[in-house]
Amino acid sequence: MDERTRADVERAEAAIVEHYPRLVRLTYLVLPPSMGRHRRILTAHGLVQRALPRTRLRRPDGGLPAQRGPAPESGYDLVRQRALRLALAYEGQPGRGLPALPLVWGLRLFPRAGGADELALDQALSAVPAAVRAALGLWHLEGLDEDAARAVLARAGAGDPDAAQRAAAQLDRETGAGAAALLSSGEFDPCMVQTRPTDLLRRRQRVRAVAAVAAVLAIGAVVAGAWPGTADRAGRAETAARQALDPGRLLRTPNEQWADTSRADFTAWPVRGRQAGDRKLLARALRVWAAPPPDARITAAADTSTRPPDHPPQLLYAGLIDNVMVVVLHDGERLVRYAEPEDATPTLHFARVDGADLTTAAALVIGRGNGWMRYLLAPWISEITTRDLPAPAAPPHGLHVAPDGVTDRIPIPPPAGAGCGRWPVAQLRPSTRIVAPGRNAPFLVADLDDLVPVALTSGPPPSGGTPGEATGAPALRSWARTACSLGALRGAGVRSVNTWEFAQQRLPEDGGSATWVCTRADTWRGPGSVTLRFVPPAARPADPGRIAGRAVNTAACGRFGPDVVGDIHWQAKSGRWYLLAAGSQEVGGLDATGGVRATAKEGTLAAPAGPDTPAEVVGRLRSGGSVRAPHP
Repeated sequence: MDERTRADVERAEAAIVEHYPRLVRLTYLVLPPSMGRHRRILTAHGLVQRALPRTRLRRPDGGLPAQRGPAPESGYDLVRQRALRLALAYEGQPGRGLPALPLVWGLRLFPRAGGADELALDQALSAVPAAVRAALGLWHLEGLDEDAARAVLARAGAGDPDAAQRAAAQLDRETGAGAAALLSSGEFDPCMVQTRPTDLLRRRQRVRAVAAVAAVLAIGAVVAGAWPGTADRAGRAETAARQALDPGRLLRTPNEQWADTSRADFTAWPVRGRQAGDRKLLARALRVWAAPPPDARITAAADTSTRPPDHPPQLLYAGLIDNVMVVVLHDGERLVRYAEPEDATPTLHFARVDGADLTTAAALVIGRGNGWMRYLLAPWISEITTRDLPAPAAPPHGLHVAPDGVTDRIPIPPPAGAGCGRWPVAQLRPSTRIVAPGRNAPFLVADLDDLVPVALTSGPPPSGGTPGEATGAPALRSWARTACSLGALRGAGVRSVNTWEFAQQRLPEDGGSATWVCTRADTWRGPGSVTLRFVPPAARPADPGRIAGRAVNTAACGRFGPDVVGDIHWQAKSGRWYLLAAGSQEVGGLDATGGVRATAKEGTLAAPAGPDTPAEVVGRLRSGGSVRAPHP
């Protein structure tokens, strides 16, 4: 074996080990962006590792060695030339296979996110040939002058090095003097990557299919043609993901579209905020969403995905709120609020809003501080006031709204464990431009620490419809009893809460009349929860009464299950204990079993029973069905 050739290979190996990040960055830059970031990263690493030359065998009988061109000046020059040649070979065929190594299973790799300048440069690079990108890399990453870069390009197999350098110079002028710094940033560093899992369900399906694919290969079926198609699909998915991070592709709804639409939800919101044209801010928000830095604070409502955007989202707001830059985006299913405090790490807040309507898309929380918050109002809200739920007779107070739809600060309810002397809510009135005059009744929304406030309603759930608004006097009195129970729903992804006095009951021993109340909380993800309360007579206006039953993942008290029954043990003034039960309007009779045996032919029941006597109460519906009382 030729010792000089062995020495060359050893020098090349040492160069790869010493300058590996530099070589991979250059190779990554030259590879076609249409491959997608994941494939480019793996291919760049694989090509640099393949750039190590092989040792040559001595020709037998002392024959002359094969003729070669001029040898590279160093081991580094050799491996750089070989890596560039391999990368340039991908021009025009980005769907060709990956190098054998390295392999990554179950993860997608992404470089660290940059800003708007990096994104603009990356888009410009994707529009030029590989030789042009190579010339820029040789200038800005390798520090070569034009003559040296021309020689490297020629040895690497570039077709027209002079034309490539002229195009690179033109691109350099268009992108500005900062190209060298941008190419050295994390956006173009395939050695500093972030990871995300692939589609877990699809991965499981692929594992199950491996045996079948192997069998097909074993019998000689021609499957090679399927791989380019798969690569093309992956490349298209990567391209779509890149487009989702382009601030120039953000969807923007025209200002007046909300007044002439059949879909009054977040898709009808126009763009607002003074920074709506700040491409750098918008690019930072998109990049942090796609690849949050390790110290970013991420909050998501229950069962809300934090996955990166897979298509350009809609821009709702970009502006300065209490010295914090805020961007709000909507991807059709979720709201994402990006907050960029001065000299602090960014925050992301995700919330599901699929299926929003006139009331549930009426506002979102645009800013929050110590003891206060601000709403950004929908364009169809013509008036906002505030009121205190535990004080139903108190008049509402007006609230100022800025021209961009941001409200003045609104006090927030007390934290858990701090008592419940007050519970501020907002009262909103829709514009007559979207709701007919006389039908634009105000409605209530409450902040429960999520990105979207909760709609408060009152009354029995009509079949196929929604309960009434909670701004009438009877509804406000009912909500005064229920207000403090809202604290248990904080951060649970609740969409709406309805309270309903489903029964009145005359108590034994002339104990007066009690009220049975059902409070139902519906979430954005679907399941609802129910709390039944028994409110004795002469209770204070804000007295919540006693909890008589709870149920989760139930249709009770809702539009798909409006019938409900409750029961509780109650002590009369004489000291005697009773089992009390009551049902909603469609309950025509009640049966108690277990430790208490009693029957009623109407919607209420009272039977003597000890305070701890177990009982099961079932209501007989007039339609022939039945409904069971939930337990506390």
